[in-house]
Amino acid sequence: MAIKVATDATFEELVLKNDKPVVVDFWAVWCGPCKLVAPEMEKLSEKYEGVVDVVKVDVDQNPGLSQAYQIMSIPTIAYFKPGDQPRGVVGFQPMEQLEKKFGLTELMSAEGTQTSNVA
Repeated sequence: MAIKVATDATFEELVLKNDKPVVVDFWAVWCGPCKLVAPEMEKLSEKYEGVVDVVKVDVDQNPGLSQAYQIMSIPTIAYFKPGDQPRGVVGFQPMEQLEKKFGLTELMSAEGTQTSNVA
């Protein structure tokens, strides 16, 4: 699954109206730590394909989103789960820490249980 890119115009459709949880990477081209986050987002995208969407937002190109979500420092990784308030972390964190912070491993367990019950 490829990481999607959201803009001020597409964020609502890709994130807010998504029926799946979404991890959003707020970043900028000039941000050194953001370059460290990119491979972690790739890992999340691959591991949680079909369960969680991963979306990147360039804060310089999309100031409306930065303002709306009060992104003061980057990288900021936010977790949008349908029906819940978004949660976020600031700074570089490896995939394993993001999984714990956002409870992603539980999603995989729940998804696996649903799949096995259907069969």
